Amino acid sequence: MSSLICSVIVPARDCAAMLRESLSALRASTLPRDQWELIVVDDGSTDETAATAAAFADRVLRLPDGPLGPAAARNRGAEVAQGVLLVFVDADVCVRPDVLTAFVNAFGTEERIAAVFGAYDTDPRAAGLVSQYRNLLHHYVHLTHYGDAETFWAGCGAVRRSALLAAGMFDEQRFPRPQIEDIELGYRLVANGDRILLRPDIQGTHLKHWTLRRMLVTDFKDRAVPWMLLLLERGNAGRPGTLNVRHTEKILTALMGVALAGIAVAAVLVDPRWLLLSLACIVCVILGNLTLLRWFAERRGVRFALAVIPLRLAFYIVSGTGAVWAMFVHITGWRRISAPSLRGALQ
Repeated sequence: MSSLICSVIVPARDCAAMLRESLSALRASTLPRDQWELIVVDDGSTDETAATAAAFADRVLRLPDGPLGPAAARNRGAEVAQGVLLVFVDADVCVRPDVLTAFVNAFGTEERIAAVFGAYDTDPRAAGLVSQYRNLLHHYVHLTHYGDAETFWAGCGAVRRSALLAAGMFDEQRFPRPQIEDIELGYRLVANGDRILLRPDIQGTHLKHWTLRRMLVTDFKDRAVPWMLLLLERGNAGRPGTLNVRHTEKILTALMGVALAGIAVAAVLVDPRWLLLSLACIVCVILGNLTLLRWFAERRGVRFALAVIPLRLAFYIVSGTGAVWAMFVHITGWRRISAPSLRGALQ
């Protein structure tokens, strides 16, 4: 029987430079090296990802038919893993030295705890407004939801191997590219009666650079649409949730929708009074983000917090648009009738 406590699984694709940093960070772990193994799954890379991984990993799996997506890559790693706990770390995340030890301690002896996940730290590598905003927002959301969660995050998260197998592993058929495959897994774990803990003190530095276009496309195509479809299929789209599906966020998204409708009506009727309604809704959305904006100001200054406001408004617009599109698809059954066409529309 294996004496390994952890199997660290890193899905990677065309990321040799970042992978060297992330694997170097894992090598500095305080958990004794004989208690964990490192598995890198190369998802059809065309660069030196496999060679880079070989210099650090105990095992490198290559998916010759890739890219198959991170869900499939994590599953392939889990299938050969020997550890009791499976720790998933994205190739663009440099974990702190205490992360593996913290995961082991977080599980403790309570068997109902099936998964634990952490957060990005407040020092993202990439400069620029969008990258700083995106990564700091992730940290803030996780920081303010410490404790039991109903979803999972595989960027820096751990799952009991037995719980993952019982839940059916990541859904690689539904999620052939990076989307909400970890979130969906979390729902299934909780449905099995397991507990998931969010521990924002377990942290890693994110290396990813975000552009405005990439952020908006990701929020629509890989977050809002599939997440709303998932909630609708589960029948809990209107139920209070954690993270970005709280009632407050839904209300702010609806207010932004009303603001856009008011602008449209004002343009059609040439009646500026409708703009007052839009302005009032936008002010309400900003006020609803005051706690977040104050937190941004404390860490990056008032100018940064003010510059974030348009990005927050854009987030609600994209989220609302994605939710409406997902509801249309769900109600009409268009996805079932013409799945290839839908995939093309979202690409």
